[in-house]
Amino acid sequence: MTATGIGIGGIVALFVLVAMHIPLAFAMIVVGVVAFALQTNWASALTFLATEPSQVLGSTDLAAVPLFLMMGAFVNVSGFARDLYAAAAALLGHRRGGLSYATIGGSAAFGAICGSSPATVATFTQVALPEMLKRGYSPGFSGATIAAGGALKALIPPSLSMILYCVVARTYIFDVFIAAVIPALITITANLIAIAVMVRLDPAIAPVSERVSRQDKLAAVRRAAPAALLIAIIFAGLYSGVFTVNEAASVAAVVSFAFALMRRTITPTNLVSSLRETALIAGMIYFVLIGSSIFTYFISLAKIPEQLIALLAHVNLPPIGIIVLMLAAYLVLGAVFDELAAMVVTLPFALPIIVHFGYDPVWWAIINVIIVELGLVIPPIGLVILIINAMRPDIPLRALYRNIVAFVAADIVVLALLTLFPPLALWLPALLRG
Repeated sequence: MTATGIGIGGIVALFVLVAMHIPLAFAMIVVGVVAFALQTNWASALTFLATEPSQVLGSTDLAAVPLFLMMGAFVNVSGFARDLYAAAAALLGHRRGGLSYATIGGSAAFGAICGSSPATVATFTQVALPEMLKRGYSPGFSGATIAAGGALKALIPPSLSMILYCVVARTYIFDVFIAAVIPALITITANLIAIAVMVRLDPAIAPVSERVSRQDKLAAVRRAAPAALLIAIIFAGLYSGVFTVNEAASVAAVVSFAFALMRRTITPTNLVSSLRETALIAGMIYFVLIGSSIFTYFISLAKIPEQLIALLAHVNLPPIGIIVLMLAAYLVLGAVFDELAAMVVTLPFALPIIVHFGYDPVWWAIINVIIVELGLVIPPIGLVILIINAMRPDIPLRALYRNIVAFVAADIVVLALLTLFPPLALWLPALLRG
């Protein structure tokens, strides 16, 4: 069998294993090792199986992952989500749809210090949803707003999706963090516009709440000050160049632990639980990256990217047309695979094509992360929507999917803007380098 034939067979085998509910990491390792052995020999394949995990585990870029996860665990213990939401609700709750705006803003802020979209959604389902329902907001609209706000995390540094992209694509993490600033602001604005349109078309889904007194507003803002300070430390340290990404993660983990101690919300029980949760998630991510590394090497050895580029060269489409086709394929994958799977499986094929057509890998990182964000909310899976439905079975999935459409449309508009105008993502990194 030719190398190309082995490559195609390996890809088909991977999808079959995933369809059989074999864990993605294990499926990539098995397919990668067997296909590598068929192209070389078993001795080389087993040697590669021994050396590749050590390289992934020894990656300094990945050191930030468990540290940011640990910070997120301590932030959850500290009650920062409740404080951020209360402050945003006090400032915006008197406007029509104000609690929805507060949910988007609070989710974006909390996501920046939490590091996990599912954790953000689960937290705000407990914090924001009861408040919105109590004030007469539509359950489907409220749940969809929380889902959209949680999915924003993927685009706000320090984003685990960005870190994983950079590790797999061997791209400088700080450049991607800088490039995400303007797209993140555009995406938040687009989500706020989506809310404004929805509440204007159907005012009944978001009744107007009473205005909070000035004294209560100041009290809510003061209560949220430690969370705002943590966000400021992370962003100021990163974007001023004082911290590297790993140093920012270390400082953030220590500061969040100190806040939990000062608030006396940390106990031996939840400390052990937080560390266990951090270890489990970090272990899963490392395992997936080991599988991705082995699978990527096999794909490169089989010259699959080169074959795809040669095939696309015969397609009578301009580069932007190829990009649009790839984005459409990602949207289909995002509706079937979870966001991490869609990224690590496709990157070995997609990135060489992007580079071949003259696009910047940093720009593609932002595009890729927005696709990841869409995968979190797009039917028929939509991980964060399933989380909300599992926590609140009284809110039907149909209602959540119906109300999420406006937010999906907003993200698609942002995706189109960034695709047509790459400088929106690349201008700020170029400015800082220059």
